Amino acid sequence: MNSCIASNQNYSSKYKSKLKLLYIITKADLGGAQANVFDLIKTFHSECEIHLAAGCIGSLTDDVTAIGIPVHIIPNLTRQIQFLGDLLCIKQCVDLIHTIKPNIIHAHSGKAGIIARVAGRLCSVLTIYTAHGWGFSPGTPKLRRLIALIAEIILAPITTKIICVSESDRQLALRLGVGNRQNLTTIYNGVCDIQPPVVPDTGNSVRLIMVARFNEQKDQATLLKAIAQLSNLPIHLDLVGSGVSLEACKALAGSLKIDHQVSFLGDRRDVPELLSQAQVFILSTHYEGLPISILEAMRAGLPVIATNVNGIPEEVLHDRTGLLVPPKDPDALAKAIATLIQFPVLRQQMGQAGRKRYEQEFSLAQMIAKTRAVYDEVLGVSSVEKVFHKH
Repeated sequence: MNSCIASNQNYSSKYKSKLKLLYIITKADLGGAQANVFDLIKTFHSECEIHLAAGCIGSLTDDVTAIGIPVHIIPNLTRQIQFLGDLLCIKQCVDLIHTIKPNIIHAHSGKAGIIARVAGRLCSVLTIYTAHGWGFSPGTPKLRRLIALIAEIILAPITTKIICVSESDRQLALRLGVGNRQNLTTIYNGVCDIQPPVVPDTGNSVRLIMVARFNEQKDQATLLKAIAQLSNLPIHLDLVGSGVSLEACKALAGSLKIDHQVSFLGDRRDVPELLSQAQVFILSTHYEGLPISILEAMRAGLPVIATNVNGIPEEVLHDRTGLLVPPKDPDALAKAIATLIQFPVLRQQMGQAGRKRYEQEFSLAQMIAKTRAVYDEVLGVSSVEKVFHKH
């Protein structure tokens, strides 16, 4: 994972004993939530005692192990609902909390958020939950939406603080009775600033790129259908990622006779370098929180074409830093792509505007500062003196 350490005020000098943080996340593979957790861990580990719990081994656990962070694997922590397995998972989390004795539990992703908050309540530990997009967002399957909404309504009162990664997610929660104005807050995702070499945009062949998992949330299929409408134009699409729908998308590209214009690159750790070789970033999706992949594209100075859902309009300003299109609309997506192919000056202007917007709104330092403020707030509510003298 590409990351950097944001400057910060040291907790060990602020308080009389070292703060203990336990981060809990369901999956440890490449993804936006995992990148967010790694940035938090890498920033805070020099001043706090950090532990990471996850449902499996993956790139995230490898990366935090490499910087000396203890990792705890909880095999029953899975995305699927398994009643007996989930009860056992709660018990395992409770045992882990009793062993570590953290001051704060910070959970990420839906299932980990459920398990961690129940376990935190049972252990009377302050628990923060970052919702990287709600499971009840418009665009999610109806049954899952209902289950997620009921769960979040029940769990919100036992959550010390709920962090939404977009203001649209916070407003959606308030409208549906999840949490309240006191325990809901918005902290935009942020990514550290790196500047890989930029390949000049010659205006001839245009390279498009989408970085996303192949699953029910992302919509590579609509993008492939859009590309099929533009087969006469000098374009090539790189699709980065893996997942359950990868083979179906490969088959679709073949049936549309565009497989010569599409490269399926799998999971990659050199995404910044791949972005530097592209001219347009695309995210076709059904629902989102605040996708980090778009922030990485803006950081790279790329114009963004994305689906107009959830928090994406808070990142991409239509007609200024990119183009927004309706979901599941290959015609609109093809039209947007064609516009940026035909007008190289426009895509350069949008890319430069996106870079400036990244610098102003989505830096890692801003995300870290706001997360630190949440930690300070919840510790203050719990009495700092008591928290830091009990160990």
